[in-house]
Amino acid sequence: MPLMPKRVKYRKSQKGRVKGNATRGNYVAFGEYGLQTLEPGKISAATIEAGRVVASQSIKAGGKLYIRIFPHKSITSIPAETRMGKGKGEVEYWAAIVKPGTVLYELGGVTEEAARATFARLSYKLPVSCRFITRRPTL
Repeated sequence: MPLMPKRVKYRKSQKGRVKGNATRGNYVAFGEYGLQTLEPGKISAATIEAGRVVASQSIKAGGKLYIRIFPHKSITSIPAETRMGKGKGEVEYWAAIVKPGTVLYELGGVTEEAARATFARLSYKLPVSCRFITRRPTL
């Protein structure tokens, strides 16, 4: 079941554009290892779910997966071969807008090799390039 908001104030949203780097959600907070984006983009709810399925298959019952993004933005489109005018299209899917530096997924309770292997399989599904990061030691 893909993620989407329960209710929104306005069904259709404007495109907007992604500027700058992530200032929030840009470090590993829950697990020991994370997957961080290196470029801006839109990640659909179906893609987030596909990543969750791949990660859960990969780690079995060994660790815990944390999904750090949520698809808040509605993406609309009009059908192919439609004439100009007639308004904005219907909502096709929901997407999470990510900036460079955003942590998408986190893993806890697994070894570093297992986490690297899991994130390698998971990043193959994503439309943005990612890197493997670890939790910084707290003093």
